[in-house]
Amino acid sequence: MSSNNTASRDVVVVGAGFAGLYTTIHARRAGLNVLGIEAGSDVGGTWYWNRYPGARCDVESIDYSYSFDEDLQQQWRWSERYATQPEILRYLSHVADRFDVRRDYRFDTKVAGARWDEDAQVWHISTSAGDTVTARWLVMATGSLSQPNLPDLPGRDSFAGAVYLTANWPAEGVDFTGLRVGVVGTGSSGVQSIPLIADQAAELTVFQRSANYSVPAYNRPLADEEWQQVLEEYPRRRKESWNSAAGSPWGSYSVPYENLAPEEREQVLAESWTRGGVLYGKAFERQTIDTEINDAARVYFERRLRSIVRDENLARDLTPTDHPIGTKRICTDSGYFETYTRPNVHLVNLRRDPITAITPGGVQTESGFHALDAIVYATGFDALTGALTAIDIIGRHGHTVRDAWKDGAQTYLGIGVPGFPNLLTLNGPGSPSVLSNMALGSEQQGSYALRLILHAAEHGYSSVEARSDAAAAWTAHLGEVAGKTLFADAPSWYAGANIPGKPRTFMPYLGGFHTYTARLDEVAGNGYPGFVFSEN
Repeated sequence: MSSNNTASRDVVVVGAGFAGLYTTIHARRAGLNVLGIEAGSDVGGTWYWNRYPGARCDVESIDYSYSFDEDLQQQWRWSERYATQPEILRYLSHVADRFDVRRDYRFDTKVAGARWDEDAQVWHISTSAGDTVTARWLVMATGSLSQPNLPDLPGRDSFAGAVYLTANWPAEGVDFTGLRVGVVGTGSSGVQSIPLIADQAAELTVFQRSANYSVPAYNRPLADEEWQQVLEEYPRRRKESWNSAAGSPWGSYSVPYENLAPEEREQVLAESWTRGGVLYGKAFERQTIDTEINDAARVYFERRLRSIVRDENLARDLTPTDHPIGTKRICTDSGYFETYTRPNVHLVNLRRDPITAITPGGVQTESGFHALDAIVYATGFDALTGALTAIDIIGRHGHTVRDAWKDGAQTYLGIGVPGFPNLLTLNGPGSPSVLSNMALGSEQQGSYALRLILHAAEHGYSSVEARSDAAAAWTAHLGEVAGKTLFADAPSWYAGANIPGKPRTFMPYLGGFHTYTARLDEVAGNGYPGFVFSEN
């Protein structure tokens, strides 16, 4: 790589979301010369780009926030139970202001490539600005859900109307008033945006390939009295979250399913339903392991759906049939199923009536033509690996991460990649990532990365690399853990099933947030077995 303005850094952090900000702040605190690189014009990561109507987090705001600074925790006031994208972005901007982190970042800059220099024991990182930065360590805080997936549909680029991607929504917003709009996809972004688009559009046609489970958010403003109680209970709540399976204080019902009478089971499901969204997936212990328990949760969901959608054919089309409930992420909605009872909203079941072509005037399916003025692709992401394989990251012997992962991602503990010294991945494959509270997970990941970096510096090591056998064993362990659950056979983006040609491997660690953290602490306490340390 050629270099114009070469700068030497201890650490380059790629990304300015929760993980990137945390790592950059704490790298500076540790005395490291750090540079952050971010493609967006400001901080926010996923929450900078995902500005689509209705975008909100499905983890309660009071938990989906940093825990490392008590003053920050006490002084920031969340307005509602599940914050929307603008409020989360304001929070991250406030964090950036509070810790003066923007001075360490280059914004509007993409990493074009990175090459490991074995002789110098540094990374050469080329940017879209045309320069190259050298750094001892390259930390990829590029997010689990940051590489948009735009389906390759016949004639896709011929459409003459407006085209939008929920993963890269215009900052100024979109007015659909009076338009005929098509939404392709009914994952989280589709479920959240469809009700609001339906409020504006003259006609809305939803093209659904796979029906999804969705549970109302039961969102509400946080009253002053409730907020004061939150502040007082934060120490307990955070402790419970750090010691939990998913990084939040919510657990399953204390009495096993089999020990309850039928009416008691019904009560537990009803109470869990009102918690909202993904929390319904943990009403009972073993709910995503035991088929009988999962079926009970599914039947209850179907009954709730049919209490809203009275048309049996429509309700049947909206009922998921390809996965046990909770083995794809349960969506969190505000009036999603109610939207289909509106006269201006139409559902096209693509399993029965697939798209044959996108034309200049709309969408052609096998059964007919749908004239449209705008198309919204709510088609998700190349999750967990996509942001890393999209960049030419070249390690030892000229191999790229894309080459190394052609048969499926392999990492050691979700942190190190064999063949790529001093490359650390945060919230990627092999970590709990999307199966936990990503705010606390980002703290945990960033903290561990810096712990490893400082350990190497303290002992005079110039590079650290994950061993191939350790990564193979950890990756096999991921599959073994998932294989004991109902997640294993679900066609989910957890396993790459939404991306044609992507290897089908279950990528996140399903053994629990606390268990994973304990494992990392054990590895660190034993001198980092599974990593190879080298001296220059």
